[in-house]
Amino acid sequence: MGYKAVLFDLDGTLLDTLDDLTASVNYAMDQMNWPLRDKKEVRRFLGNGIKRLMELCSPSGISPEEFDKAFKLFKSHYDEHNQDTTKPYDGVIELMEKLKQHDIKMAIVSNKVASAVAMLWEKYFDGLAQIAIGDEPGLDRKPAPDSCELALKRLGIEKADAVYVGDSEVDIATAKNTGVNCITVLWGFRDKDFLEEQGATCFAETPEDIFKEVCR
Repeated sequence: MGYKAVLFDLDGTLLDTLDDLTASVNYAMDQMNWPLRDKKEVRRFLGNGIKRLMELCSPSGISPEEFDKAFKLFKSHYDEHNQDTTKPYDGVIELMEKLKQHDIKMAIVSNKVASAVAMLWEKYFDGLAQIAIGDEPGLDRKPAPDSCELALKRLGIEKADAVYVGDSEVDIATAKNTGVNCITVLWGFRDKDFLEEQGATCFAETPEDIFKEVCR
């Protein structure tokens, strides 16, 4: 009978943000005279927010003061350059337009800092997703269920009528912790074998696959 609402992860699910994130990581690495990171490394480290990304990218043995400086460098660069190459994945906008036509409610739920989520929502998904929730004080980040539960409350949707769509092990755990079903996309930041190991069972190779599952 399908679903009444879809909760979307952002990075790696709706938006291809990898190049801009890698550029900002390496700006901070270069300014600190630390080794640069390639896209494969950054891709592997994504999913738990930008602070965790920078923790994984930074060399071992650095002081808290050095990390704070690097993190500030990353954030200032990413604030200015987070839309240089970022764009929706092919077919994502069309998917959301079709879901809207079928009266499916949509929300974006991300571990990205709330200000960046709001900016990207307004640029790409305003009029499609009703709400967007990012990392903000008072909410435990995914895989905690807080942000998804808040999204469902704001949408007025019961858990049984919602599905979560993401690309990583964090998203799989988030759906489980929230008590909703999960669709895992295969165009994001993780490979299928790894996702299956993490418990993923329902996959989407294309945005159209999501539509078929939501409106079945």
